[in-house]
Amino acid sequence: MAKSRDVEEREMPVEGLDVALDRQNADRINRLVNSYEESILRHLNNDYARNTSKGNRIADRVASFGGSWMFIGSFSVLLVLWILWNVIPKTPHFDAPPYIFLNLILSFLAGFQAPFIMMSQNRQAARDKNESIIDFAINYKAEQEIDDMQTHLHRMEEKLDRVEGQMLLLQSTLEELLKGSRDKQ
Repeated sequence: MAKSRDVEEREMPVEGLDVALDRQNADRINRLVNSYEESILRHLNNDYARNTSKGNRIADRVASFGGSWMFIGSFSVLLVLWILWNVIPKTPHFDAPPYIFLNLILSFLAGFQAPFIMMSQNRQAARDKNESIIDFAINYKAEQEIDDMQTHLHRMEEKLDRVEGQMLLLQSTLEELLKGSRDKQ
């Protein structure tokens, strides 16, 4: 009895199936899936590095930095320092309020940063599309495998039902023979 409880505790139900796996097989399956995902990601990253030009990689880095908290923080500090420098008395004011030179720099920055971000987003969208195609192919293949396994399980179930019927027939025949031999005695 204790042994069967131990087996039940180690078995894990597989979602969507009426099958329980022991911990070792479940861990093995998880390792295989993780390994497969890492392999696909490594392939995608290598493909991305091979097919992306230097200019596109620069655009990705600019967009990555331009959309980060590091950029927001450092740019906020720069703006505060700029304003303070031009407001504090007895400092050379190179851009007095209303900060026309600062507005020019901000417009220049926005004008150049936006195309970098858009280029990066377009490439990321193309990469996401490729990844979704791969995901679809994997899911489709997995669905085919599951259908094949279900078909195989149904065939096995039918065979087991036939074997069970034959065993019941054999059992009743044996019982009749035993009953007949007892009656003769």
